[in-house]
Amino acid sequence: MTVLPVAPPTFHLYDTTLRDGAQQEGLRLSVSDKLKIARVLDDWGVGFIEGGWPGANPTDTAFFAAAAAGELSLRNATLAAFGATRRAGSTASSDPLIRALLDAETEVVCVVAKSHDEHVLRALRTDLSENLAMIADTVSFLTGEGRRVFVDAEHFFDGYRANAAYALQVVEVAAQAGAEVVVLCDTNGGMLPSQMGEVVAAAVQGGAHIGIHCHNDTGCAVANSLAAIEAGAMHVQGTINGHGERTGNADLITVAADLSLKYGWPVLSDESLARSTAVSHAVAAITHVAPNPRQPYVGASAFAHKAGLHGSAIKVDANLYQHIDPRRVGNDMRMLVSDMAGRANIQLKGDELGFDLSDRDLAARITEVVKQREMEGYSYESADASFDLLLRQETGALDPAFEVLRWRALTSDDVTDDGDSEATVKVRVDDQVLARVGEGFGPLNALDHALRAALEPSHPEVAGFELTDYRVRILETGHGTDAIVRVLIDTTDGERSWTTVGVGTNVVEASWEALHDAYLWGLLDAPQSMQRAR
Repeated sequence: MTVLPVAPPTFHLYDTTLRDGAQQEGLRLSVSDKLKIARVLDDWGVGFIEGGWPGANPTDTAFFAAAAAGELSLRNATLAAFGATRRAGSTASSDPLIRALLDAETEVVCVVAKSHDEHVLRALRTDLSENLAMIADTVSFLTGEGRRVFVDAEHFFDGYRANAAYALQVVEVAAQAGAEVVVLCDTNGGMLPSQMGEVVAAAVQGGAHIGIHCHNDTGCAVANSLAAIEAGAMHVQGTINGHGERTGNADLITVAADLSLKYGWPVLSDESLARSTAVSHAVAAITHVAPNPRQPYVGASAFAHKAGLHGSAIKVDANLYQHIDPRRVGNDMRMLVSDMAGRANIQLKGDELGFDLSDRDLAARITEVVKQREMEGYSYESADASFDLLLRQETGALDPAFEVLRWRALTSDDVTDDGDSEATVKVRVDDQVLARVGEGFGPLNALDHALRAALEPSHPEVAGFELTDYRVRILETGHGTDAIVRVLIDTTDGERSWTTVGVGTNVVEASWEALHDAYLWGLLDAPQSMQRAR
């Protein structure tokens, strides 16, 4: 049996979401965004938060100014400013970007240094000895100013392959000048775990404290980080949700969970670890980058079970198909309802939603209904609200707040201030029949306005219902314009969020069913398990 390494006396979780993560295509963070994310990271329990590059761009400079002015109060983490070694042919004390690092007033400064000889010669356009002098001068100057200094050895692994002696000399010079940690960067992300150990071990043997910074271009950023840690790295850098340029950086949530739950290292407290899913979602909300449902540990699908065989086993013992208790990272097990579901899945999902489906005949009947509806194009995997309505219907527990008697939608190319579509909805609410007309941009928007107008007098809470996402999928595309259409609608009332599904021979029909069910479910007493905080 493989023996896992013992945790070193000191180990650093270093987050670079605000700097390296912000280089992701399409991701743009304001000063306010960076302050919010820093507070989330601090609450989670990381040791260091790299805030950006002061002096290099106005946003990062303003962020550090705001932090220094008291807008960021950290309880657990230490804020780090990022920069580069001084320019060739100058001195650190006269370099304006080095001065900007001091002006950021952070306890820790992380400077990037070239460790690949070809980058020194062709990118910096200087000689190898001057690059070493730049590193030594920068580190000694910053430490002399009272800063803790980390050095990111850029392109270290490619540099090691090209000229191992020089790459290791960069590490030695940085450490001798006073760098607390020298971080080996797989800048191009081309390493594999089997290659990591030997290179990192060679750097560790020199006596310096070694860190690791991996990109995910081979899909191995987390595995490479763990391989480096096993070889002696005592500092790991990463980003929340794996944000970063190209294919991203090592996902710090996954790394921290692996170290905590698989290695048994106390890198996070149990309470902090249990906030991991909330941290992932909080950062996703601030960055406006949708969470990856298949993200390890914290993704919505990380503990989701679909096959009937899984459901049968999980009824006996949930751990038979789960590598950890999802609650340890703040996640939850989910049973998916589909045409692959067996009776056990349906029963477990019913339990999750508050229904007693222990009657085998009832569970078998509902299973057949689900499979038939899946054949017609419905998908309940992500539409818990629609599945809840189906269970209520099949068990005789559905008490609808309204009944739709008739609906119609018209659209044209005549666009006015009120839109290009008109809809009529006739409903029965509290034994009263009401017909209302709505206008909007598109038939769904018009139908939404008409339905709201009919329901609000009796159910004013619908004024708070907000459609947050709308997804259309064409099924059986070989049928051309006669294809089946599936629509998923996400709705929130500010406290809960729910998803409904509709299927039809056209997008309006499918959209109307999903919209109708969204209002129908929203006016029910929702089971506690389906109430999701925003």
